[in-house]
Amino acid sequence: MGRPRTFDIDTAVDRAMELFWRQGFEATSTEDLVEGLGIARGSLYKAFGSKEQLYAMALRRYCQRHAEGLIEILDRAEQVRPAIRAVLLELVEADLADPERGCLLVNAATERSAHPDTVQQASRTMGQIESALAGALERARARGDIAADKKPQELAQFLTTFLQGLRVMGKARADRVFLENAVKVAVGALD
Repeated sequence: MGRPRTFDIDTAVDRAMELFWRQGFEATSTEDLVEGLGIARGSLYKAFGSKEQLYAMALRRYCQRHAEGLIEILDRAEQVRPAIRAVLLELVEADLADPERGCLLVNAATERSAHPDTVQQASRTMGQIESALAGALERARARGDIAADKKPQELAQFLTTFLQGLRVMGKARADRVFLENAVKVAVGALD
């Protein structure tokens, strides 16, 4: 019988998520994980199987939080336009504060575009975001908050693409004026 686990799995996944988010999959070594999670190499493999499996868990956790946070904001919003503007400006602030970190979803999709599981996770999360946006925009159109001729699904596709592009521009160190003007134009598309 083996020794009982001496670390919390959720905490370990959160720490791994931070490492992968900051460094990327390739640049994060097993030693980085062992040190960053504060566990032995054998415990790492026993608990997670491999670096690849731990990365998948960390990416799922990030995507779940990212999508759930946005869905919650959109579901609570009485007016969609200010809610979308606030979300986008919050992302601008995050990227200006720490441009090297960027968005783990964007980082994963670009770094691991040849890895099917990563691509599938990124696509699934972007689909959830698009669906949440489409639902919020449909409700806004029904209330008369956006014009009746606007197509919520098309706007949701545009905003999902814009959101990811905004994160890329933040990581590329676009300045505040550029990013805020882009948000203004994107939100203006809802008029």
